[in-house]
Order: sequence, then C-alpha cells, then structure tokens
Amino acid sequence: MEPVIFEERADQIHRKGSAPFQIACNKESLAGAVSQRACVFCGSRVVLYPIADALHLVHGPIGCAAYTWDIRGALSSGPELHRLSFSTDLQEKDVIFGGEEKLYRALVELIDRHHPEAAFVYSTCIVGIIGDDLAGVCKKVSEEKGIPVIPVQSEGFKGNKRAGYNAACQAMFQLVGTGSTEGISPYSVNILGDFNLAGEIWIIQDYFRRIGIEVVANITGDGRVADIRRAHGAALNVVQCSGATMDLAKMMQERYGTPFVRVSYFGVEDMAESLYEVARFFKAPEIMSRTQNLVREELAVLYPQLQQYRRALRGKKAAIYVGGAFKAFSLIKAFRLLEMQVVLVGSQTGTTEDYRELAEICDDGTIIVDDTNPLELSSFLQEQEVDIFVGGVKERPIAYKLGVGFCDHNHERKEPLEGFVGMLNFAKEVYTSVMSPVWRFLPRHQQALVQGAAPVAEGSKS
Repeated sequence: MEPVIFEERADQIHRKGSAPFQIACNKESLAGAVSQRACVFCGSRVVLYPIADALHLVHGPIGCAAYTWDIRGALSSGPELHRLSFSTDLQEKDVIFGGEEKLYRALVELIDRHHPEAAFVYSTCIVGIIGDDLAGVCKKVSEEKGIPVIPVQSEGFKGNKRAGYNAACQAMFQLVGTGSTEGISPYSVNILGDFNLAGEIWIIQDYFRRIGIEVVANITGDGRVADIRRAHGAALNVVQCSGATMDLAKMMQERYGTPFVRVSYFGVEDMAESLYEVARFFKAPEIMSRTQNLVREELAVLYPQLQQYRRALRGKKAAIYVGGAFKAFSLIKAFRLLEMQVVLVGSQTGTTEDYRELAEICDDGTIIVDDTNPLELSSFLQEQEVDIFVGGVKERPIAYKLGVGFCDHNHERKEPLEGFVGMLNFAKEVYTSVMSPVWRFLPRHQQALVQGAAPVAEGSKS
C-alpha cells in the first residue's frame, strides 16, 4: 500500500538507497499529526521517578499525575515511596487565585507523613500559565523541614520530553556534590540512564562487581538520594540511554571533572563492548582480565541457547521505534544476531548524527523516520509486511490492530532485556510473538483465509 505521509513531514523520512542521506530532526512536532512524543513534564517525571526514597509531588491537575502514575516498571530493592503519585489536584478556584498555599500545605503534610530524603515538585502546564512561585515555595519548605525540596521546571508547553530530560538533570544536579566522598574506590562508576526496568540494573551491577568495580550511585533506577549526593566522587560516569541523562553527565564533567562514556547494555556485542570500555578506562590489567573471563563465561551459556531461535526467525522482518535513537543501534545488532531484517527504524528525539549512523548500518530500503505518528507507522508496517514491531506503550495498539507481533522495549516490560541474559529473554519474546498461531486470525492474514488459501502453518509467515 502507498504510505500516508504528511507533506510537511516529508523531510523527516529517509529511505536508504533511494537518495543521498538527508533527514530533518530536532523540530517541533507537527500540529495535528498526533506525534508519539510525550510532553516536558512526562520526560522529567520518567527520569526522576525511580529515585525510590524521594517524595514526588505533581503540582497541577490530577490528570497529569494520573498519566504518569507508576509509568516505569522501575523496581526498588528497598523503599517504594516513588510508586505513590502525589498531586496537588489543582481546581478552577486554584487556577483563579493561585495554588501556592495548596502546594505548601501538601508538601508539609506529605513530608511529615512519609519522612523522605528529598522531595521533587513538578510544575505542569497550568502552573506555568498562572505563574505560581514553585521555587519560592520549595525553598521555604526546605528551610523548615531540613531536606532538599527541589522544583522541577517542567511545564509541558515548553517543548517535548527532551526538554523534560534536561529539567530532570538540572534538578538532580542540585543534589550532586552535597554528600561525602569518603571511602569511594578509585575503581568506581555511576550508572546513569538506567531505570531498573524489571530489575535490569541489578544485572549490570553484578557484572561490575564481578570485574572489581564499585557502583557509587544508580541514576536513577533503584536510586537513593544519599548516593546521588556523593556521585561526584566516582571516577567515571557510565551513560546508558544517553538522551535522558547526558546533560547530567556533561554538568558533572564541567564542574567536577568526572569523565563519561556512552554505552548500551542491549545485545551481545554492545553489552560486551560496554564492559570492555569501562575496563579500558581504568587501565588495570586485573580488571581487563576479569572482564574477558566474564564475557567468555556468559557467551558460553548464551550462544547454544540462541540457536533454536535463530533458525526459526531467519528472514523475518522487524520494525523499531524508540524514544532515544541510541537504543536503536543495539536493537539492529540484536536482530541481526537472530538473522532478522530491520526494515523500519525511527525515534522520537534522534539527532542528525544519530540518523546518519543508523543509515550507515541499515540495509538498503530501510525506512528511517524521525518523530512519526500513528498514521505513518501504520502505513509503513503494512507496506513492509513487518512480523514484529519493537516500541513502547503508545505503539502497542498500532501493532495489534494490524495483526503484527509486538515487543515492549520501553517503560512497562516485566522481563529484563539488558545484559547477556537479557539477549536470551529478547530472543524468546521475539520468537513467541512472531511464531504465535494467533496472527492467522487477525487483519493482515484474513484475506488469504477468505480467498480459500490453505491456513497458515503454525510458526510460518503468511
């Protein structure tokens, strides 16, 4: 079928091989196109949410808090205060007369009741419009209660979730440098940008422990305020999902001289390279030796188990649409390991350089798209006859309505996909989704059945 593309968005789509590489990005979403992006508030909320011993208070109408309630499957090894989504629930009267008094009373009551280590207060669109002095209220409560009360300037109308990431990093940076660095190992890192979905950060922590490296702070999965306060004492920042926390890494480098590396924990190749890159940074032969042994041991277990999935999935088609483009690189490599073909790849917040690199590693004919919408996604999935679509919660209904398998690689997943064991879990999920016999009864397969064609054999593609 002919793809449906808004004329104003034509320059944000590139088909590799059809013309020299050129793509527009970093643009405001087209009005009326129903972009898959989220707002500034949502971007800041999903980054800060996993800090488990902090109070999170949304200053705004109840809908904003409801939209982001428990938005990440971020697990905690201790406190779970982050899972309570508090809101000041601004009403019409508050909009007219201001919500500062209501915010003050809410903060005092919640801090007295829950005794958090810190509080993050998120401003929403309506707060920016009526002009509540969020910073002033937070400062007053912080002085009275003796804990950091940090305003997160995340009015949704200021941009998209990339701006929300920056607001979150600005908020966390107010904590960094306020704690003692005594006793931190010279071989130490902070894990930035991992949100401990399905307990993934514990897998990565275990890898670092096995190669002899101390983790000072998780920022933000299974995060703790006290750890973030002393994060400036770590020797290196290891940044995964670079769009979310790269601004914090740059701030720490500028003020504290903390270097950073960008890594990905998805897929065999990138997981191994992430460990090797950290080992190379410390220039310690014993750390490199332990890293080599760890990778060798993990691959000896993983590769034999992958073979059955590779045989079944060979030649199947995959589509990828993620928040940050950096994640897409690892997914393409993971699909190639399973001998699958990626025919569509895109992101909400990619840069020109991100897309250029994607174009270099993609096959000819692959569609590369920036900040797409449901109409475009639907037409591309049908045009390319995709077998599985990897995306987030907003993309799931699109896939299922078209009779396409889906893999959640974003907020809500319950199976860890990071690390070497994560690659095995990913292969299993892709296999069970693609090979399910249910697809023969859904839209893209019904025509063959109606025309009297033989039923699709279990595990085969129509």
